[in-house]
Amino acid sequence: MSNLLTDRDFWVKYWESKTDLSVVIPENYLFHRQLADIVQKQNVKTAIELGGFPGYYAVFLKKYLKLDVTLLDYFVHPPITQQLLKTNDLAVDDIHIIETDLFKYQPEKQYDLVLSCGLIEHFNDTADIINRHIAFVKPGGTLFITLPNFNAVNGWFQKNFDKDNYDKHNIDCMNPALLAQICKDAGLEVIQSRFFGGFSVWLENEKQKSAGVRLLKKSIWVAGKVFSKIFPFDSKQLSPYIILEARKK
Repeated sequence: MSNLLTDRDFWVKYWESKTDLSVVIPENYLFHRQLADIVQKQNVKTAIELGGFPGYYAVFLKKYLKLDVTLLDYFVHPPITQQLLKTNDLAVDDIHIIETDLFKYQPEKQYDLVLSCGLIEHFNDTADIINRHIAFVKPGGTLFITLPNFNAVNGWFQKNFDKDNYDKHNIDCMNPALLAQICKDAGLEVIQSRFFGGFSVWLENEKQKSAGVRLLKKSIWVAGKVFSKIFPFDSKQLSPYIILEARKK
């Protein structure tokens, strides 16, 4: 079985299907508290975002946390990233770009913070992709990985109403205990590995879905939000994300 659940053609079509990619990244961007806490407590100066085109988290780290940031992906369309930087009042050279295949690339340097958000679940061999992240981490540096939790209601919704997208994800890797063990086996200290966030559901290219599906999604979203506001806790059944934070000794 191939390690890849997607290929370059998938990502080219994926990004070509998107509109309005050049958005203003807010200071309260998803995971902002976790990232700011790491940067402050660990005195982070350098960071690399893996698989992050068009570079939303790279922009966040540069714009608000003032880091020396690199973006690495095997598909980068410069006009999109350049427009994103301009929209966020950053210069073209404020973020270093490496366009390469992560599986063929040997890190030329290591970083205080290595992160990816929504990358590792697109590969069958979870240990392999995490260890490729670890290769970029400096001794004493931090690994921060986030991924969707399709074991929750959102996963049921994806499976039933966006099966093509669901099938591009490795559901087995959406297991905090598994992720923690992989890091421990690699010699890292696990800071946290857990389900994260209040209830949410989403659809890729929602505008292309039928009115009935969009209405059902909105109804589930509203009901879930009300429930999670009354009972605010992270859980496998409701939380839309998983976060992993580990430190290299």
